[in-house]
Amino acid sequence: MRLLVVGRLSGQLASAVKMAMAHGAKVNHVERADQATEQLRRGQGADLLMVDYQLDIAALIAANEGERITIPVVAFGVDADAREAAAAIKAGAKEFIPLPPDAELIAAVLAAVADDEKPMISADPSMKAVLQLADQVARSEASILITGESGVGKEVMARYLHEHSRRSERPFISVNCAAIPDNLLESELFGHEKGAFTGAVARRIGKFEEADGGTLLLDEISEMDARLQAKLLRAIQERVIDRVGGSKPVSVNIRIIATSNRDLAKAVAEGVFREDLLYRLNVVNLRLPSLRERPGDIGVLADHFVKKYAAANGVPSRPMSAAARQAITTHRWPGNVRELENAMHRAVLLATGPEIDVDAIRLPDGQPLSGMGGAGAMAGQAYEAPQGGVAARAAQAADAVTRSFVGQTVAAMEKTLILDTLTHCLGNRTHAANILGISIRTLRNKLNEYADEGTAIPAPQSGVSASGYAA
Repeated sequence: MRLLVVGRLSGQLASAVKMAMAHGAKVNHVERADQATEQLRRGQGADLLMVDYQLDIAALIAANEGERITIPVVAFGVDADAREAAAAIKAGAKEFIPLPPDAELIAAVLAAVADDEKPMISADPSMKAVLQLADQVARSEASILITGESGVGKEVMARYLHEHSRRSERPFISVNCAAIPDNLLESELFGHEKGAFTGAVARRIGKFEEADGGTLLLDEISEMDARLQAKLLRAIQERVIDRVGGSKPVSVNIRIIATSNRDLAKAVAEGVFREDLLYRLNVVNLRLPSLRERPGDIGVLADHFVKKYAAANGVPSRPMSAAARQAITTHRWPGNVRELENAMHRAVLLATGPEIDVDAIRLPDGQPLSGMGGAGAMAGQAYEAPQGGVAARAAQAADAVTRSFVGQTVAAMEKTLILDTLTHCLGNRTHAANILGISIRTLRNKLNEYADEGTAIPAPQSGVSASGYAA
């Protein structure tokens, strides 16, 4: 976790910095907003900006965006009232940290941004076989492609590979290719020269150069634009990059790890992913099994999450009852480890007795795990609807829904399907795209189109979707 603090280093701010460092953050400090942007241009990257609320936060964010730098901002301040804190949030800060600092608040903010306190925990033979292969290739220089469903822990595996590589003392830089718009991703990866585009007032160092000597993770590589794929292929083959607007290549020494939750061979066949790039990335493939394929991991992961969130929330760490353990073992966990983690977090907060009972383990919509979405139905048991009235009413309802489609255009039907799916997923774009069978970029473009028409777009709710995905 790399933290850039912007503001005068008072005694109280120095205490906050020490707390951040105690939680593993690497901290740099500048006093002025323009110095912060300059540091980021030079490749002295950061995962989070912690900015004095008295500085012009909106101008700082605008300056960064003008340079195609996208880093979240948290405001801080001494004796700030609610109005001033709200103004900082309105200016673009994601959170406000009052000073004197609170150790738990500092830790929570850093954890929310970094989200890298995720050790590789496994007890199931299928996952242990993957770990054995990971250990075998970790110290090599080979590019590695990590595949698997959303939520199985692909980024955790990438960090594990880096930590066990010969580059472990050098940077680990992660770029989510699906989360950054096409027009920003090239500059984010390769950097740019002064004057390369409107707003490029100085040279900016990209993630390739930030990661020099270390590891670069290209998360969700399947979402990368075809033009950028060609540029990436050259960077991997020749170990050089071209900054946007640059006139000469820049040498880089990095190891590439990529992840994808899509079938890249199918993407190649569809013409949306380069076959030669797939060969370069897929020197070694690590396929992470879904949680339902590794039931032996469910219990040990659940125990880990219970201890983690009990400590984070200052509540007792209760053991799980036998019934609760049985329920989580038989649930299918469509959101995989990420969904299990969210469920255990909720269970820690909802449990009341000496144990975490099955009633405390609930789906994001509040339904018990043992209901129709839980252990029985989700474990693959057949469900037979009663005959007679219920079946007849179900048939009538289905017929009514079908008739309501008649007379609508294909575009209108598509819009209804996309928005209804997004609502079902509580606004989570990644999960909705997976259900719809489209890329997140396609979904984003559709939503932008609907928003331009004046349609209200469901926003992510409480950080989770209907299957427990983080928003």
